[in-house]
Amino acid sequence: MEALDLKLLRSFRRLWAQALAIALVLACGVAILLMAFGMERALGDTRDAYYERNRFADVFARATRVPDHEMGRILAIDGVRAGEARVEHYAILDLPGKVETVTGLVLSLPVNGGPVLNVPLLRSGRMPDADASDEVLLNEPFAEANGLALGDRFSANLDGNRREFRVTGTVLSPEFIYTLGPGALMPDNETFGILWLPERVAEAAFDMQGAFNSLSVKLDPAARAEEVIDRIDDILAPYGGLGAHGRDLQLSDSFIDAELKQLRNTALILPPIFFGITAFLVNMVIGRIVLLERSEIGLLKALGYSNAEVCLHYLMLAGLIACLGVLIGWAAGSWLARGLAQIYAQFYEFPYLIFRTPLDAYGLSGVLALATAGLGAAQSALAVARLAPAVAMSPPAPPRFKRNFIDRLLTRLGPSQAVMMVLRSLVRWPIRSGLSILGLSLAVSVLVASGFFQDALDEMVETSFYQANRQDAALIFSPEIPETALADVANLPGVIRAEGQFYQAAVLCNGHLSKDVSIEARRPGADLARILDADARVVEPPAGGILLSERLADQLAAQPGDIIEVELKGGRNETHQVRVSGIVRQYFGLGAYMELDSLSALLRQAPRVTTAHLRLDQNSLPELHALLKETPSLSGLSMMTEIRQSFRDTIRQNVIIMTTVYSVIAVLITVGVAYNGARIQMSERARELASLRILGFTRAEVSFILVGETMLLALLAQPVGWLLGAGIAGLLAETSANDLYSIPLVLKPAGFATASLVVLGAALISVLVVRRRLDRLDLVQVMKTRE
Repeated sequence: MEALDLKLLRSFRRLWAQALAIALVLACGVAILLMAFGMERALGDTRDAYYERNRFADVFARATRVPDHEMGRILAIDGVRAGEARVEHYAILDLPGKVETVTGLVLSLPVNGGPVLNVPLLRSGRMPDADASDEVLLNEPFAEANGLALGDRFSANLDGNRREFRVTGTVLSPEFIYTLGPGALMPDNETFGILWLPERVAEAAFDMQGAFNSLSVKLDPAARAEEVIDRIDDILAPYGGLGAHGRDLQLSDSFIDAELKQLRNTALILPPIFFGITAFLVNMVIGRIVLLERSEIGLLKALGYSNAEVCLHYLMLAGLIACLGVLIGWAAGSWLARGLAQIYAQFYEFPYLIFRTPLDAYGLSGVLALATAGLGAAQSALAVARLAPAVAMSPPAPPRFKRNFIDRLLTRLGPSQAVMMVLRSLVRWPIRSGLSILGLSLAVSVLVASGFFQDALDEMVETSFYQANRQDAALIFSPEIPETALADVANLPGVIRAEGQFYQAAVLCNGHLSKDVSIEARRPGADLARILDADARVVEPPAGGILLSERLADQLAAQPGDIIEVELKGGRNETHQVRVSGIVRQYFGLGAYMELDSLSALLRQAPRVTTAHLRLDQNSLPELHALLKETPSLSGLSMMTEIRQSFRDTIRQNVIIMTTVYSVIAVLITVGVAYNGARIQMSERARELASLRILGFTRAEVSFILVGETMLLALLAQPVGWLLGAGIAGLLAETSANDLYSIPLVLKPAGFATASLVVLGAALISVLVVRRRLDRLDLVQVMKTRE
């Protein structure tokens, strides 16, 4: 081993604490990059494989009632490879030992063999016998959540007829990776399940002999989905077609896509922060080492080492730090990616997980880490290369300072000598001070940006679940019922108030822009389900007009006063011109609202309702559930109280995990910056601090100079960190918006205060660790050392 190699290893060993602090910051960036890439790749690969193996359809459509013979026309469309029709209907289930009403989505199984598309993956038991009238398949999460085993029996209210079924098997389906019940925002396997019945049984139960109401289509690879969708819409229009759509609007797939997009954004936004801090820390540490080793550099060159060899020596020292960070980051990132991917796979109900080591992500993170460290050390290493041996062996010229207005201001203010020394140090090294402030501010920004999620979700819950939707439960009717039937609903046991709402499938068009939506229509003065504007004030849809949510209006480029086309689906399929009356705020979905009489007039029918919002007497719930299990025309029940609690529980758990992870990250950044800054300050000012001790300054006064400078930098970093954090939070909120939901940018003082307390606490602990060296300072030896 050559002398330079030995020197390299000794320097690395001597600097182990500072190197480790830098490596941990770098490891955070590498780990997050690997975690985000690994999870995104694992979820994406698993989803693609699941879709391909189980022949997930490309186009979906629903209608009221389509004769079976129309399938021939659909299969004849250019680009259609396969198609499958089925009966799909909601039902009320009565599970043994369960008082609460449970909602099920019934799907028919083809007579001849299993499904061709969206093939359920059998997890236990067997498929139902096509000739049996009481056999059923259940989705596995629903069966497990309700303790239903093979052979167990339960009852179902199928369009007013009570039927008893026996469980023959459990399955998972590519259609229901993320299973949402009617009106739900989070999966709840206890109250909503999927049932597969033999086609003959489903058709008889819902009076659909010789007809279907749900269609799935697989396309040729070269087919144009838009053209096929248009042709299917034309064929289904006379039969109450509700509009065909591609995978992008399939509910389960939309949620998976949104999650993958979020992971990609994480990989793009967060790692650069850590790489930037690492470059600064490496620059600071290598720069100080070069300054301390000037005479050794001169000696090396005098002994014949070339400029390139000496320059490479310091670059390799930075490279060793980077390698340590990469190894830690790879280990942590691999563990996190695999572990979190498995949690995601269970949450999203994948039957298996395909996790392949993302070699390109490992290579990319390694290259970026080495490049970051090299960039940070480049300035000092190049300075070493330019240093002549004779110059290097002489002491460096002392820095030149000039008295300026800040000195005059300090003199006039008359602070103590210790304070004066702290302030002058900051002013006379402005670049280093500025970069230290930037590094610490990034730690603050990470906490502010991550902490905003909790406040944003609280805002979403408060607005959506307590201000806009204040009902205790929602009854869903299929088909819709006359509005006059609400009087019967109001007389159900425990019902204090009942309000009706009508959903109408439609396509809204503004010029060349269009969007498939569901228009919600209600009576003025509705109190249980309300519409709010941007200031959280209740807004009533005006007669003849339509209110649009902000994101829907943006997608249609529509403003209040514009006239848009409303193409109604599922009935007469007529198109009307409607004025946009206003823009309202909505965090979930793309909302469009009309007054019930106005929409009924467009449909040329008496007012009808598809949903009844209820306020309930909680003491009468058992009696109400018992009656609803026998009620015909009822397709589902959403208990909003349970939905709110489920949403809060899930969100709280995620927020705790996120807050912990990002707090650890922020502490590592702070320690990396504060500890290295204090160590360098200690190294540079050891002679000065020793002189003060000899002149009679107490340990506390001398410690104040060391601790005060670091803490002053940390304090100055707070407002910068708040601004950066607010910017990153805004970017995260903007990039997370999609058709399913949008996250509002909510920044509260408590979030900023928490971020500052964490960073200031970590900075104080870091500098106190360095301060202990002052107690062990050998004053005589320090005074003999060349400055």
